[in-house]
Amino acid sequence: MELIELIRQFARKQARLVSHYPRGHLTLAGTLCGIVLVLLVLPLGGGEDEAKSRTEIVLDIDLSPDLERSVEPRQDQTDELAMSDFIITPEIKDQPKLEDVTLWQNIEIKSGDKVSAIFSKVGLSDQDLFRVLNSSDEAKVLNQVYPGYQLDFLIPVNADGKGELEQLRLLKSPLEGFLFTRNNNNYDVESILNFPQLRPTFKVGTIADSLFMAGQREQIPAVTIMEMANIFGGVIDFILDPRTGDDFSILYDEKYLDGEFIGHGDILATQYTNQGKTFTAVRYSNDEGEVGYYNAEGESMRKAFLRSPLDVFRISSNFNPNRRHPILNTIRAHKGTDYAAPRGTPIRATSDGQVTRASRNGSFGNLVIVKHAGGFETKYAHLSKYANGIKKGKRVRQGDIIGYVGTTGSATGPHLHYEFLMGGVHQNPRTIIDKLPKAESINPAEMDSFRTQTADLLKRFSNMNSTTFITLNQPSAD
Repeated sequence: MELIELIRQFARKQARLVSHYPRGHLTLAGTLCGIVLVLLVLPLGGGEDEAKSRTEIVLDIDLSPDLERSVEPRQDQTDELAMSDFIITPEIKDQPKLEDVTLWQNIEIKSGDKVSAIFSKVGLSDQDLFRVLNSSDEAKVLNQVYPGYQLDFLIPVNADGKGELEQLRLLKSPLEGFLFTRNNNNYDVESILNFPQLRPTFKVGTIADSLFMAGQREQIPAVTIMEMANIFGGVIDFILDPRTGDDFSILYDEKYLDGEFIGHGDILATQYTNQGKTFTAVRYSNDEGEVGYYNAEGESMRKAFLRSPLDVFRISSNFNPNRRHPILNTIRAHKGTDYAAPRGTPIRATSDGQVTRASRNGSFGNLVIVKHAGGFETKYAHLSKYANGIKKGKRVRQGDIIGYVGTTGSATGPHLHYEFLMGGVHQNPRTIIDKLPKAESINPAEMDSFRTQTADLLKRFSNMNSTTFITLNQPSAD
C-alpha cells in the first residue's frame, strides 16, 4: 500500500510540473540530468590506455587502527573520502645490509688443554670436531697436540650470530703445520711448510764458573750451549774438565720468517779450548743427509760413548769395587757412578743401541737398559719416569732422552745410577771411555766432498776467532 501511495504522489507532482512549465523545457531538463548521471557512473581518468600505463604497487602496510598516520585531507574534499585519496608514507627505519663478518681466533695450546674444549671455547660443537677428525688420515694429528702448538680458527659469522668452521690451521711451529679447508661437509687437508731465512751468528765466551753460566752471560741460547756440549761430549766432560779461563766460540744460525725472529738453528762450527788444548768441530752433511761434526781432518768428534748421560750433575759416588755400603755397613761393590741432579733432569743414551728393558726392577727402581754394538751395555736406574716411546725393543741414538732423574727404588735422594758393562763385566764409566775408539770418521772416498763443503766455512770461522780473541786480549787504554 505504501508503494501505491508513493506512485500516486509522484503522478500528482508530475502533473503539477507539466501544468506550470512548457513541455520543451521539461525535455531539455531531463536530457541534462541524464548526461550528469552518465558522467557520474563512468570512471575518471584516461580510459584503458592510461590504465595500462600505470604500475600497480602493493604495499605491505598494517592499516589497523593502532597505526598512527599523519594524513591531511585536501581543503576541497568532502567528508566522504575514498581510500585512494590518502597519501600513505610509512616510517622505514635504517636497516643496513648485514654482511658476513670474518673472525680469526688464535689459541696457543697449553699443558692440560684438550682439543674438544678448545673447539667449544670458540663456539664450535663436538660434531664440528668429528667432521674435521674424520676428513683424512692427516687430521689424526689433532689427537696428538702438544703445548706450544697453535690452533687458528677461521669462522665467518652470519647475521644471526652463527657461523661454520671455514678453515682450521694447526701450527706445530711457524715453519710446519696443516691447513684444513671446508669443502661442503668435508675438509681438505694440505701441509704447511715454510722455509726460514738463516742468519749466521757468532758468539764467544770465557769460563769463570760453568759453561752454562758463561753462555748466559753472552746471551747464547741454552739449547745452543747444550748442543755444543753434546758435540764435544766424547772428548770433554763439561762438569769435571772445564777450568777457569777456558774459552769457546760458536757460529750458529738464527731463523727468521718474514723478517721476524722465530728460533735458533744448527751450530755450523764451534771451538773449545780446555786447559790449553783446543778442539774444533765443523758441521758436515753427507750425500745421504746424515749430519755429524768433525775436525778439519775429518775425524769425528764423537766417541762411541758420551762421557756422561746428564748435562747438569755432580758425582755423588764413583765406581768403586770395594765401597762400604752406606746403609748396610758392609763391603759391597758400587758397580757404577751416581750422578746427583735435580729431579726431572733429562737422561741421555750415551751411545746408539736398542732398549732391552724399561721397567721397575727392585732396588734399581725404574730402570732402562740399552744394548750397544760390540758387546757393550749401559744401565740407567732410579728414574722418575721414562721418556715418551721408551720401551723394550726401541732403537735409540746417542744423545736421545730416555728418561728423567728420580728417587725410585732404594735411592735416598734424586740421582741417576749409571752402569757400563763390556762383555758382561762392569767397567768404570769414567775411565773406560778413553779406551774406546771414536765413532767412524769420514770415509777416504768422501774426503773431497768433505773438504769442498767445509773448507770455506772453517777458514771464515778461523778468521772470526783470530780477530775476536785478539781484540778481547788487547789491554784497555788507561
